[in-house]
Amino acid sequence: MARLVALQQNQLSFSPLASSLSDFSGTRLQTQIQQVFLKRKSWQPKGSFYVSASSTKKILIMGGTRFIGVFLARLLVKEGHQVTLFTRGKAPVTQQLPAESDSDYADFSSKILHLKGDRMDFEFVKSSLSAQGFDVVYDINGREANEVEPILDALPNLEQFIYCSSAGVYLKSDLLPHAETDAVDPKSRHKGKLETESLLQSKGVNWTSVRPVYIYGPLNYNPVEEWFFHRLKAGRPIPIPSSGIQMTQLGHVKDLARAFIQVLGNDKASKQVFNISGDKYVTFDGLARACAKAGGFPEPEIIHYNPKDFDFGKKKSFPFRDQHFFASIEKAKSVLGWEPEFGLVEGLADSYNLDFGRGTFRKEADFSTDDIILGKSLLTVSA
Repeated sequence: MARLVALQQNQLSFSPLASSLSDFSGTRLQTQIQQVFLKRKSWQPKGSFYVSASSTKKILIMGGTRFIGVFLARLLVKEGHQVTLFTRGKAPVTQQLPAESDSDYADFSSKILHLKGDRMDFEFVKSSLSAQGFDVVYDINGREANEVEPILDALPNLEQFIYCSSAGVYLKSDLLPHAETDAVDPKSRHKGKLETESLLQSKGVNWTSVRPVYIYGPLNYNPVEEWFFHRLKAGRPIPIPSSGIQMTQLGHVKDLARAFIQVLGNDKASKQVFNISGDKYVTFDGLARACAKAGGFPEPEIIHYNPKDFDFGKKKSFPFRDQHFFASIEKAKSVLGWEPEFGLVEGLADSYNLDFGRGTFRKEADFSTDDIILGKSLLTVSA
C-alpha cells in the first residue's frame, strides 16, 4: 500500500522569496579568495533574474535525497509546489544543509512529502502513482527505459516529464563542444538514458531532457572535486594521466537545479534536450590548480603518467575520462534564458566550504593507485 506522509505536522508560514536562489547561501571562501566573492554574501542571482513557475503543481521527484534532488526539491517547495520524493526510504528523506537556517530547514521538511517504494517494483509504481496522481515528474535517478514506462502508464494525464540524462550519451568526436544535435553513442554506458529519451518521444508525452556534463558541488557522491581535495589536504602530488591538457567541463549542482526549474511549464522546453554545465572549459592540470585555490591550498605538485604503463585492476586512477569532453550550453542560454551563476573556482569553493572543508565527504581517501604511479615515477627518476 502506498504511504504518503508529511515529515512534520507543524506547518510553518510560507512567503515567496525575492529569489529562489537564496536557499543555497552559505559560508564563503577561504581568506585568500574571500574578497573576490564576498560581493555576494548569499547565493544571489545576477540582475533581477527570478525563476518562477506559472502555477502550483503537484510534483513527483524520483529520487531526491542524495545530491541533485536535494537542491531541486528546495527550489520547488519555495516556489509553492507540492513536492513528493519517491525513494526506498533507506536514507533520511530530508537533511539540514550546511549554513541552512533551522527555520528554513523546518519549513522545507514540514512541506516535503515522501512515497516509499522500490521503483523496480513496477506494479507498485503503477498502483501508487495512479492513486496519488501527479502533474509533473522529475526523474533524477532513472537509468533504463523500463524504469520509466510504468510511470507513464500510471499517469496518462501527466503534464510534463523532466528527465536527467547525461552528456555521456554523445559519440566521441574530434569536433567539440558537443551540441544537442550531435551524434550519440548507442553503445555508451549511458545507453539506457538514450533509450529513455526515445521512449519519451515515442509515447508522445510532453518531455524535457537535461544532459549535464560533470556535476559538482556540496553532497556530490561522485569523486569529482573530492578526489582532488583528498590529495590536496594530504599534501600529496596529484597524478594526472597523459599530458594534463585534456579539456573538460564542470557544472555546479545549484546551477543545474535552476535549469530544472526553468524548464518546468516552459513551452519552449517541450520535447527538447538541453546541455547544462559551466561556462568555462578547463584542463585537467587547470582543475587541480582550481581545486587548490578554492580550498586555500598551496600550488599543487602535478605528476603526469602514461595510463598504458599501469594495470590498476578494477580501480580507477583518475575520476575523469582521459579525453577532451565538454558541451555547448548555448541552447539553454538562448532558449531558456538560463545562465550558470557559479564560476569554476567560486563553485569549487562553495563545494569545499560547505562540505569537504567541514570534514564531510562521501568516500574515504584511497591513494593506492597514486602510490603505484608515484613509485614507478620515482624509480624512473632515480634510474
